[in-house]
Amino acid sequence: MDIVCLLFDEITALDAIGPYEVLSRLPGARTRFAGPREGLVRSENRALGLHVDVALEHVTSCDLLLVPGGFGARKLALDPALLAELQRLDQTTQITASVCTGALLLAAAGLLNGRKATTHWAYFEQLRALGAEPIAERYVRDGKYATAAGVSAGIDLGLALALELAGQEVAEAIQLSIEYDPTPPLAAGNPARVAPALRERLYSRSHRRDHELSAPAK
Repeated sequence: MDIVCLLFDEITALDAIGPYEVLSRLPGARTRFAGPREGLVRSENRALGLHVDVALEHVTSCDLLLVPGGFGARKLALDPALLAELQRLDQTTQITASVCTGALLLAAAGLLNGRKATTHWAYFEQLRALGAEPIAERYVRDGKYATAAGVSAGIDLGLALALELAGQEVAEAIQLSIEYDPTPPLAAGNPARVAPALRERLYSRSHRRDHELSAPAK
């Protein structure tokens, strides 16, 4: 299984690293980190550095393409060259997957037109505007496209793909090896279960930088 994970500046790190920790444990898995260009990229808060091993244009094919999210993904959704590379690689994949707002990148590339998909709860309308049908599930599969909700849902997606690709025994062994048995101390992981004021505050904060990105230059 040849797995390519997209990395870029201002990525949400767990979007990539969560499913990587699952999928890299598949028997025979080969994982490569590709991006717009080789070298160091940094997470949204600039604190964590990740290394792009190969420029996306030099990746000829892969079995599984994983597209994470982050503020940088919204910038790349406006980059025709990057979208063209995703379209090209998608023609070679067995599975094309995204985590969080990585779905906006797939949708901007025209890969989710008319398909059911999910993303971070605060970006459902943007996903719909790009031609997909948002579904409020932890992960969604439509054809060869597999999309996960916000950030931590990438681990769930990784395990679902491991189950599909390698069977229950392997998937269970991977889940046990990473001791993924969440019992969160809070019940605030779903927007339907939190106070409206908190939900609105986080929604506004999520979109503030998007408005800055789309504002005309002065």
